[in-house]
Amino acid sequence: MNTTYCVHCGGLSVSAGHERCRTPRAALEPPRYCPECGRRMVVQVTPGGWTARCSRHGETSSVGSTPTG
Repeated sequence: MNTTYCVHCGGLSVSAGHERCRTPRAALEPPRYCPECGRRMVVQVTPGGWTARCSRHGETSSVGSTPTG
């Protein structure tokens, strides 16, 4: 089973209570939690975009939103 987590609050994506996570404003925010494991990520925001790094699953950025490991 492939469980995914909310990138804004870290909770399970399929659980209830994500109304604040699914607003148009939240869609502009960088991810704060890893979608694969739910761990808090190290996020750096720059004028050109953002990068987010999970200690287990690597880095994601606003330029190329594919994790590297």
